[in-house]
Amino acid sequence: MRRFAHAAAGLSLALLLVSCTAPDPFPPLNATSITTPHLTTHDFIANDGTRLPLRSWLPEGRIKAVVLAVHGFNDYSHAFSGPGKEWAKQGIATFAYDQRGFGAAPFPGAWAGTYLLDADLAAVTRRLRARYPGVPLYLLGESMGGAVVITAEAGVAGAERPQVDGLILVAPAIWGRQNLNVFVRAALWTLDHVTPGWTFTGESLHIQASDNIAMLREFSRDPLVIKDTRVATIAGLVDLMSEAFAAAPQMKQRMLLLYGAHDEIVPFEPMKRFVAALPPVPPKDRVLAYYDKGYHMLLRDLDGPQVDRDIASWIFAPGAPLPSGADRRGDSMLAPQS
Repeated sequence: MRRFAHAAAGLSLALLLVSCTAPDPFPPLNATSITTPHLTTHDFIANDGTRLPLRSWLPEGRIKAVVLAVHGFNDYSHAFSGPGKEWAKQGIATFAYDQRGFGAAPFPGAWAGTYLLDADLAAVTRRLRARYPGVPLYLLGESMGGAVVITAEAGVAGAERPQVDGLILVAPAIWGRQNLNVFVRAALWTLDHVTPGWTFTGESLHIQASDNIAMLREFSRDPLVIKDTRVATIAGLVDLMSEAFAAAPQMKQRMLLLYGAHDEIVPFEPMKRFVAALPPVPPKDRVLAYYDKGYHMLLRDLDGPQVDRDIASWIFAPGAPLPSGADRRGDSMLAPQS
């Protein structure tokens, strides 16, 4: 709880003391043409003609399962390069695309809104279903991507829902307005309405996202990773996280949720509240995994390969214990205690 309070205070201070610039407003993030959504080798073409870069990691032999991975805030599809290669060795095909406003997608740094993010996700699942009929398809959302998976599955924005066999939520971003103190909410509302084009880096928060320092250095040098974030985009993210948190009671889909003990991005108390609000389902249909050494970027932590193995195991043997034992810790740390 103390870590949550400190993080909230840090966010409030960063918003109030931000070093700012004011770029020209972004144009709308939806194009004007109408087309049938489809996948090419390197892109997903949305129904409004928007082209979103697509990456894939495919097995050499038979495809046993398909994972559509959705990246986090200011990140892009390259985030899944490591696990995608490992899962391909086990027969899992992994696809990931740059969401609108991120990576090499149009207008990086702009916020598309929950509806467009959800609609893109659902459209890609339909294309993958058509390409791989009869093959199990799973949605994996990391951080902000987890929030998109949740809102899309719950249909909160009115977009068509995805067609999948299960959800994998990796440190999902569910720290919405319900979990922010009044000072943070007031600061964000003021900045969003007065100076939405201002930007900040977040360096003043002093948050460690992973124990993989070499990866973090590479991440900071990657030109496709957004470094300066607009206030309007932060406000959009908070809206998305708020919608995802509120959607917990609707999440009846088969689910694997993973969380790290050292996550400084999504605090522990909101995560426990989110889990407590999930509807009752048979135990085999919801697995909670808690990693004692894990940070927010679980898939890219030093113990990331262990997380990769747990995810593959859950895909192929949903009723079996996870190889790492993280599900036993998850039951004790995250599950509501009767």
